[in-house]
Amino acid sequence: MAKTIQKNQSILGLLETSSSLQGAEEETYRKLYEQGTLRRYDKGESVLHAKKQADYVCFLMSGKVIEYNMTLQGKRKILFVLGKGALLNDYIFTRHAPAIYCDAIEVSTILQIPNERFVEILRGDCSLCLALMRDQEKKYQRLIHQLKNSVGNINMDRKIAAKLWKLGRDFGIPRGNGTEIDINMSVTLLADMLGTSRENTSRLLKNMMAQGLIRHEKKRIVICDMTRLSHYYKTGDRRV
Repeated sequence: MAKTIQKNQSILGLLETSSSLQGAEEETYRKLYEQGTLRRYDKGESVLHAKKQADYVCFLMSGKVIEYNMTLQGKRKILFVLGKGALLNDYIFTRHAPAIYCDAIEVSTILQIPNERFVEILRGDCSLCLALMRDQEKKYQRLIHQLKNSVGNINMDRKIAAKLWKLGRDFGIPRGNGTEIDINMSVTLLADMLGTSRENTSRLLKNMMAQGLIRHEKKRIVICDMTRLSHYYKTGDRRV
């Protein structure tokens, strides 16, 4: 169960650098900090539930979460992997329950601000409204790209390459001559991102390792060459 923990000034700094809040007024960051409650979620804990109304706005201060929906077959289809600074809610101004589920995939801290207080802060800062609109536009664009890849003619080999490249772009850290995706990436988690079976995903990963595109070491995926991987998912050609 999520635990309330003590805030410190580092949280204020994280708000100021949040990708969802870029451009807000200095006073706005202070108000968000003062009005928010910081909670710690363990790996696997539910942050938002698609059938339960949330009375607070959530900003991810540390860790990583997944947002997903359930298929008719009762399987997860992961829509987004979100990191530090992300706004997690899809409903703020209406009284609807969230449209998607949100779970922590590693220990995460989340600043939660009551909806009514958040709306009051919004009324006092037009730049905050613009920042949130830009952030939601970016998320919408990502969803459109995912839909295009899901229903288009692109084969599953290239779909997994595209997914890994995007994860490398968003969560990549240097690892020798390659790029390590800074997420503990089980085959099941990746399968849920792709909307395919665990067995099929395992086979695809083995193919990519045999081609020298990636390495899979202790639940960590290392992309050997981001440029080569990008070229492959765009063209289907394994040559650079």
